[in-house]
Amino acid sequence: MQSDAYAYRARLLATLRCQYPDARSDRGFRLLDPHTGDPFDDSRRHLVATCRSTILFSLGSLVDGPAWCSDAAAHGLRFLETAHRDDETGGYRLCVDPVGAPVDRTRSAYAHAFALTAYARSTEAGLEGARTGLEDVTALLEDRFLESNGLLRSDCESDWSEREPYRGMNANMHACEGYLAAYEATAEQRFLERAATIARRITVDLAAETDGLLWEHYTDEWDHDFAYNEDRPDDQFRPPGYLPGHHAEWAKFLALLDRYGAPTSAGTDWYRRGLELFEAAVDLGWTGDGFVYTADADGETSVADRYGWALAEAIGASAVLADRAAARDDPAVETVREWHDRFLECVPRFHGPAGLWYEKRTAPEAGDEPIGPEPPGVEPDYHPATAWYESWRSATLLEDRG
Repeated sequence: MQSDAYAYRARLLATLRCQYPDARSDRGFRLLDPHTGDPFDDSRRHLVATCRSTILFSLGSLVDGPAWCSDAAAHGLRFLETAHRDDETGGYRLCVDPVGAPVDRTRSAYAHAFALTAYARSTEAGLEGARTGLEDVTALLEDRFLESNGLLRSDCESDWSEREPYRGMNANMHACEGYLAAYEATAEQRFLERAATIARRITVDLAAETDGLLWEHYTDEWDHDFAYNEDRPDDQFRPPGYLPGHHAEWAKFLALLDRYGAPTSAGTDWYRRGLELFEAAVDLGWTGDGFVYTADADGETSVADRYGWALAEAIGASAVLADRAAARDDPAVETVREWHDRFLECVPRFHGPAGLWYEKRTAPEAGDEPIGPEPPGVEPDYHPATAWYESWRSATLLEDRG
């Protein structure tokens, strides 16, 4: 693992510099072409993209980036509140046009989890009104999405009626991320406890039924739904199978729970469980040139396309795990550092000429072609930028520890 923490800070700010010129308008954030840097010609603004861009510019402020980071984050927060938020029925619209007219009124659990993170990061960055927004979205999640088992239900119509009898791991994973960010912003134990509850339910309790691996899809009774979307293997958000990238992403969040001394139960060791999931990600998906999209329980590849977000999450996970291993004097620190460096060597394959990441590369047998995101998009540079942030602060902790 590279020793210069500020190299990662520079990578984060370089990503934001690519995105900043288009942020200075009243039209929200637009998806950019990683090859040319030009915005795609699309009138839709996706809630997840708005939240992710707000998060990233807030992170730029947190690493003492230029003043325009705070300006762009404030711009994102305004668009979130004035364009996406629906004051009539509550919640946030999934897609709007540049002036805030609704295009898709779905109340997405996944997207609302990112709203939580956006308010948390902008609160930590000191943006005006962000703390009020954090309290409001926290209450909204508890009133509209949270179930008795501590997990979030799925997507709803604008009147809050459920769209389908489905429960998803992905939305809950990002809710865990949001609660962790809220804890970092406020130091309030309630947020850490909420994050730990979600993590325990998904990565310990439910995973016990799948030999420790993480399934994506469940019924409305939280039973594993192994047949869900089996005829749609390439689905962007709900593919069947096991996602190595999500195992790495969860490894990162569990390592953060360990960093903050989150409550555990039944002998759960957040660091050890995170290390197990990291190793599962590598075993299931690492090919030497990226991570396959999905695999089955036997480790056989289902969809061989290499997604950039999975590589980025492995970078972030290995950074935090290295910090936690070092804190315990665990010899695994050297192995995890080596993986971090190995992942970094793969980054140029996903880095477009404009300085932004491609969404994926097709499988070698399909040409190994770089593929950009499709509008309205959910901001693919979110994952590498947060990986640079995690690498920066984990490396700083390692250096401070000597």
